[in-house]
Amino acid sequence: MTTLRDDFLWGASSSAHQTEGNNTDADWWEYENLSTPFFPERSGDAVDSYHRYPEDIALLAEAGLNAYRFSIEWSRIEPEDGQFSRAQLDHYRRMIETTREHGLEPVVTLHHFTSPRWFTRAGGWRDPVAVERFSRYVDRVSQILNGVNWVCTINEPNMVALGIRYFDLAIGAADDNANGRLEPDCEVGDVLVRAHREAVEILRTATTARIGWTVAQQAFEGTSGNEDVLARTNHTWEDRYLEGARGDDFFGVQAYTSQRVGPDGPIPHAADPGNTLTGWAYRPDALGAGLRRAWDITEQVPLLVTENGIATSDDSRRIAYTTEALTHLEAAVADGIDVRGYLHWSALDNFEWGRWAPTFGLIGVNRETFARTPKPSLAWLGRVARNNGLEPPVGLPR
Repeated sequence: MTTLRDDFLWGASSSAHQTEGNNTDADWWEYENLSTPFFPERSGDAVDSYHRYPEDIALLAEAGLNAYRFSIEWSRIEPEDGQFSRAQLDHYRRMIETTREHGLEPVVTLHHFTSPRWFTRAGGWRDPVAVERFSRYVDRVSQILNGVNWVCTINEPNMVALGIRYFDLAIGAADDNANGRLEPDCEVGDVLVRAHREAVEILRTATTARIGWTVAQQAFEGTSGNEDVLARTNHTWEDRYLEGARGDDFFGVQAYTSQRVGPDGPIPHAADPGNTLTGWAYRPDALGAGLRRAWDITEQVPLLVTENGIATSDDSRRIAYTTEALTHLEAAVADGIDVRGYLHWSALDNFEWGRWAPTFGLIGVNRETFARTPKPSLAWLGRVARNNGLEPPVGLPR
């Protein structure tokens, strides 16, 4: 039987822009209000977690979880270049303290896709002083991280590097790349690695937290005759970021599905009735693949699952998906891989970057009244957390 660590983290994750509402100084707010097909819906009030976070945290704690991952919104902290908000810093400090008061471990992300409008208008991550600007923000926000044990510098830098090309298309600033498929901008990727490494040094000096970052892992699978394309795809999409995590205190694994790679790169998911609400293939085994690849490429940095879940309106399917994903996690641990925790995506149904329909949450939200309704999957995951792992088969001791 697999034995997880006694201090294993069991929790759920969220991000500021997807839940808080009215992040009007963020670049995403500007993009989603362009009214283009790229952004069919707007975040608006989101699910009002900016004001209702104590209720969200309490629901996770009452279910039996022991950790909550959330992000600090850079555009609130620094709404204009060099102008920092003491009131917003205090707000996020209260979030940290509220999480602690409910017996949950705060896992704090400093950048979750969104940047201040002024930063992006000045060139964003392509600007020659981007790393210096991000480092300045990290240094200022480190002042409120006292007692925080887990800090993620940047969420999914590979998706940030991909998003820059997506935004270019959305605003008509560029054409799609030659093979008809978008891929992360490698030059931006290298800048993000530098930004992460500088942030790690700042935070190691200013805090006692474990420092790492999180990467979206695709569990790419090769096809016959395309081995070189698979190797290049892995490096472009993942490995440069996994390599950039070497020497960190932990690495955040984020895995949802798998994708095959053909002669032109990743092959789009084929339409299938079994696909999730995001159109992704139903592949709970992707978590095990992500853990194993991360452990190998990072050269055995301890792992924390910072996102894993499924977009579905059928909560029994959510439980089934998560059960299978956790079997792969426990198998990885049994093989000697150091996994420190599992944080489900997401805590609440929220704004999925231009759409509201894909529901990942353990907690449903009425967007008219903001009333929260815990789903059976939340209680189920709470029982798994109290058991510190999946229940063994009937008749076998734990």
